[in-house]
Amino acid sequence: MQIIFMNRLSRLAGREEEEFAQLWIGEEEGVWSLGWRDFSVNTAEESTDSLWYEGGSWNEMLCVYRHELAVKMGAGYRPLIDGGLHEEEVLPRRGREQLKLQYYSEHYSQESIYDELCAWRRGRASSERKAPYMLASNRLLRLLSTFLPKTTEELLQIPGIGEAKAAQYGADWLAVTSAAPRERNFPLDWVYEEIGDDEFSSWLYKQKELKYKRQLERLRLNRTLLQGIESSLGLEQLKNETGVSRRELLEALEELEKDGYSVEKLIQHELGSMAHEEQQAVWKAYEEFGDLFLKPVLYKVYGDAPPAAAGGLEIHYERLRLIRIRFRREQAGSLDSAMSF
Repeated sequence: MQIIFMNRLSRLAGREEEEFAQLWIGEEEGVWSLGWRDFSVNTAEESTDSLWYEGGSWNEMLCVYRHELAVKMGAGYRPLIDGGLHEEEVLPRRGREQLKLQYYSEHYSQESIYDELCAWRRGRASSERKAPYMLASNRLLRLLSTFLPKTTEELLQIPGIGEAKAAQYGADWLAVTSAAPRERNFPLDWVYEEIGDDEFSSWLYKQKELKYKRQLERLRLNRTLLQGIESSLGLEQLKNETGVSRRELLEALEELEKDGYSVEKLIQHELGSMAHEEQQAVWKAYEEFGDLFLKPVLYKVYGDAPPAAAGGLEIHYERLRLIRIRFRREQAGSLDSAMSF
């Protein structure tokens, strides 16, 4: 095997003791290997290598590399050579400050206030018929439940809240946060002095670890999906194969289409029992209402009471999403043709 990349890392295990490790990538006849080796400089005794990856996919190996390296750096290791194959991000000052507010909120939010804000979000999302995340993310609710703004001016200092959001939901949020006692006031400059550099750096690498883990999971899911589609598997079979929900599978299929892969074979499989006239009605509804929202299309085609089907209402939404993939593909093709002239 030929070693094509190697980096040395170290960390302080105690006040004086330093630990060392090597990270390496090798290749032999198209097979990539990725591993980690702990060793002691003083005794020259090497432990058994940890093999992180062995296979033929460079992209998958790179995802594993970034994820596992983020885990090690979150545990305190630092590379002798910066950069390499991992992504180095130079955060602007404003971005770093916002991340420190997020870090602080994850450690010091008031759970009772957070739970109350979550309950508000569920109720408001239901009344507005929106997904809860469209009203406020968990991250935003954590920030609110930590810093407890009492005025609109303070509310606007929370990352993620602009004039429009404050006008729409600010009164509801302030009704919860302004009633709670707080120990520290706005502005929030004091937060930046409260957080140590080492703990903040470890937290940043933890965020990278989660990011790369999601990338790796999505890469492996896409590979399984493409193999399953080629083998004529349906959604239920793919659900059993991957362990993810049908909704997550549909989201992954949409992303595959955006990336240039064809999922038409699966669409044909799933829509085989849907009448051609019904499919045409859905298509015309997309032409009339656009393809951003599914509910207007559902009501246009089926009225207030879609016909009963195995799987209930969800099966109708699944079919709408599958037809939407076709619709968007044709729209993109028509745009490409128009731009070529």
